Amino acid sequence: MNQKNIRNFAIVAHIDHGKSTLSDRLIECTGGLQSREMKEQVLDSMDIERERGITIKAQTVRLNYTAKDGQTYQLNLMDTPGHVDFSYEVSRSLAACEGALILVDATQGVQAQTLANAYLALDNDLEMLPVLNKIDLPSSDVQGTREQIADVIGLDASEALCVSGKTGEGVPELLEEIVHKLPSPRGDENASTRALLVDSWYDSYLGVVILVRVVDGSLKRGQKIRFMATGAEYVVEKIGYFTPKMVDTDILATGEIGFIITGMKTIHDCKVGDTIIDARCSEKSEPLPGFKPSVPVVFSSFFPVEADDYPDLRDSAEKLALNDASFVFTTEKSSALGFGLRCGFLGLLHMEIISERLRREFNLTLINTVPSVLYKVYLRDGSVIDLENPADMPDPTRIASIEEPWVRATIMMPDKYMGGIMSLCSERRGVQENISYVGNRAVLVYQLPLSEIVFDFYDRVKSLSSGYASFDYVVQGYQASDLVKVSILVNDENVEPLSFMCHRSFAEKRGRQIVERLKDLIPRHQFKIPLQAAIGGKIIARETIAAYRKDVTAKCYGGDITRKRKLLEKQKEGKKRMRTFGNVEIPQSAFINALKVSD
Repeated sequence: MNQKNIRNFAIVAHIDHGKSTLSDRLIECTGGLQSREMKEQVLDSMDIERERGITIKAQTVRLNYTAKDGQTYQLNLMDTPGHVDFSYEVSRSLAACEGALILVDATQGVQAQTLANAYLALDNDLEMLPVLNKIDLPSSDVQGTREQIADVIGLDASEALCVSGKTGEGVPELLEEIVHKLPSPRGDENASTRALLVDSWYDSYLGVVILVRVVDGSLKRGQKIRFMATGAEYVVEKIGYFTPKMVDTDILATGEIGFIITGMKTIHDCKVGDTIIDARCSEKSEPLPGFKPSVPVVFSSFFPVEADDYPDLRDSAEKLALNDASFVFTTEKSSALGFGLRCGFLGLLHMEIISERLRREFNLTLINTVPSVLYKVYLRDGSVIDLENPADMPDPTRIASIEEPWVRATIMMPDKYMGGIMSLCSERRGVQENISYVGNRAVLVYQLPLSEIVFDFYDRVKSLSSGYASFDYVVQGYQASDLVKVSILVNDENVEPLSFMCHRSFAEKRGRQIVERLKDLIPRHQFKIPLQAAIGGKIIARETIAAYRKDVTAKCYGGDITRKRKLLEKQKEGKKRMRTFGNVEIPQSAFINALKVSD
């Protein structure tokens, strides 16, 4: 294929604005799949994506399209996720493209993630094409949405195409726009091989499958290649592209996107963003810019319920990290739960998805600890500790100050919901930075502590605005706060997986919520179980799980009261002794449900 006739582009948009549905129509319109092979959201291949109705992994598909001018074009389309937790997937996809379709729902207008993804496209210096979707719905407002795109994003949308991903209306015109308005790839086809490693995943039959974008030269079957970051060398055994089915070929030319299989078995040789070069080439190659590494903002520990499953957990996590470059982990040991992994995520949804994938794809049964953010602890001796896990908190007498991460949050909503959202931000220690209007929509910008939005902030924003508000955030930096570690004691024993960090003013309320919840979740035992929340040695909340009681006086009919008292005292002594030696069994579900504390 002539390089001038290749178009690499991504579809970016807010959640539920119709990216995957539009991709279906583009595949259908260009004959990528026959009508009997088509299904809804064909590029969402994971069960979890189809169940939740969201895109988690960016997917690539090659389409051949014959334009009205008679020329055949190769379209490499990337369908990207919309949720803020998967923005790293979007930025990686955009780095492999020259153009982006900025898809906007004509019934909802520009939302927070539309804006964030448009900025990502600008950062990558891409040609942007605004497209209005869902024009088949009666509530669509084409003119109002065009004005919003111009006001909020700054793109000229006066000639923006109107399409319907559901009915296919406007899709043929969109294909013409793509081939005539988006640029072809820049690259030297006569230079030695340079390819960008865009993504990778583990296949139990093929080993590591690597998605590449050829920048210079070409990749051929049988070619010996080198990964510049790791220095590993392999021979390309299989090469091809997705239609979205895997199709084998002999060569990937300059500007093309496809996959290579090298029989790689060691996951550590494959790093996303690496540059692949010809191993036999003597001249020195410059590595490609690659991707900015993702910075995890939420941390949680995963422990296997069965201690023997730890090697499987580690192996499974390595395979997942190959497929998801924003997921990081290190080994951890807990006195209560044994060996596990301390994992870093881009948000709570990201954590839920990884946890679910480990359970489904690798049949693991796990216990998750309380999600926390990365704190900076300044000690009196001048040293600084990065605190990911509340269990590692040093002695309070050694601490000079603690800093927590703050974010700049953008919330867009119809102005009638603004009062409730502002109250919520104030409750969460937010500081208002800016407020502006686009038509009847308000745009709020707040500085907020990351720990306050990690748990249920997004759900609360949605419920307060009847689902109309959208939310996006960027981590700004660290600020000092009055933070404390709250420990949860069950039967006078500290349960480290349930301990958490929070602002002193919220400690009592959150501690009380967790012990109240645990009271319902931990089954009753033969002895009384005290549940306590404490800051250091000070108890701030307490609940008690009552013991099972047997009526030991049932056999006494009448007679002297002292006989009954004697039996009750004997029972009391037995309960006391049992409490000293008895272990409290905390079910796994109690760990997870106790932490889902909502307002």
